[in-house]
Amino acid sequence: MQAYELIIKKRDGLELTREEINFFIHGFCSGEITDYQVSAMAMSIFFRGMTSRELGDWTMAMVNSGETIDLRGISGVKADKHSTGGVGDKTTILLAPWIAAAGVPIAKMSGRGLGHTGGTIDKLESIPGFQTTLTREKFINNVNSIGVAVAGQTSNLVPADKKLYAIRDVTGTVDSIPLIASSIMSKKIAAGSDAIILDVKTGSGAFMKTVDDAKKLAEAMVTIGTNLNRNTIAVISNMNQPLGNAVGNSLEVIEAIEALKGRGPEDLMKLMYTLGSQMLTASGRVCSSEEGAALMKQTLESGAALKKLKEMIVAQGGNPEVIDHYELFPQAKDVLEISASENGYVSDIMAQEIGLAVKTIGAGREKIDDILDLSAGVYLKKKVGDAVKKGETIAVLYGNDREKMQVASARIGQAYKYSSDKPVPLPMIYAVITKGDL
Repeated sequence: MQAYELIIKKRDGLELTREEINFFIHGFCSGEITDYQVSAMAMSIFFRGMTSRELGDWTMAMVNSGETIDLRGISGVKADKHSTGGVGDKTTILLAPWIAAAGVPIAKMSGRGLGHTGGTIDKLESIPGFQTTLTREKFINNVNSIGVAVAGQTSNLVPADKKLYAIRDVTGTVDSIPLIASSIMSKKIAAGSDAIILDVKTGSGAFMKTVDDAKKLAEAMVTIGTNLNRNTIAVISNMNQPLGNAVGNSLEVIEAIEALKGRGPEDLMKLMYTLGSQMLTASGRVCSSEEGAALMKQTLESGAALKKLKEMIVAQGGNPEVIDHYELFPQAKDVLEISASENGYVSDIMAQEIGLAVKTIGAGREKIDDILDLSAGVYLKKKVGDAVKKGETIAVLYGNDREKMQVASARIGQAYKYSSDKPVPLPMIYAVITKGDL
């Protein structure tokens, strides 16, 4: 078997066997297959696609390239959730303790932010003392004792994906649906959970710009999960404006805490109830999404969800006093208000521009080893559909470098668009994709 023969086979639209896929991924990881050959294969997949069987075999070959997390020591059906990335996306910080409080164990591996999207691990590290690097034993023990743990991904989890992404990034093959789907699902499968909920974001602040493309990606991932015996559900959600009001690490954690106190923004809570009810359904905790939403409401109103977040913070070495004392979070030295440039209604907030703006003041990173300013960010006081008057404050910027804040302020101001008529709101949830929809 030779790599170039497999490249030609895929280039010509033929189906690769499981043995051929395993040979190719193993050879890539061992260095026997060169980067330029992998580039050629990635481009062939980009144009020719993959069958559902190929997708499953390619994903498992990626999974088997490194270590996997064995969660069999945790009783019950373990649920996991993944977001394709967005601006202001603090969903894991809410859902992990919330769903755990509803009776489903959550063993969650999360990543750091890169580009205009934030990372859950960075956000959690704004809690003083919070540890995101856990031993395997500590990770499993936390889930067994309190029902939830959120930790950073181990370095040897799906190493083939890291190598392949570096090649895709420089060869114009990043936006290949099969390669995106297998990249995401290989990490979810390797992380060991039984039920997987996918938040596939679409819009100006998301990687998938159109609902049609988001649906294709969602269907591909649900197909992979189903074929690999994981109960997998995808939710296609709106990322045409930032999620919630806060963008930036500590600001987003504070907004998540406020949400668990029953004071969350409408768009954030709508998404939470949709994702959470699907997690409860997929794990078998409830029989329907309606029953799941009712259980979530009960868990929120009783204070159990907030209590579970506090337990998670304590179990991972953080200071639980942040729940009631937000001044314990990293504090920005400077505050800058941003004003509306005209009268009317907010018709659009370009989410990606907001993400890039807060990145310039240190809330995001260009390179994986950049040090973040965990206090930096923006709080949006006006969202799409809100009425505004010229000169009224639409957003408040927090940071520690006045010059950079001025640049970010101008960018945020330009990200806001206005109209004389109140815009028709876009739906928060476009679709829910299950195996029955394939």
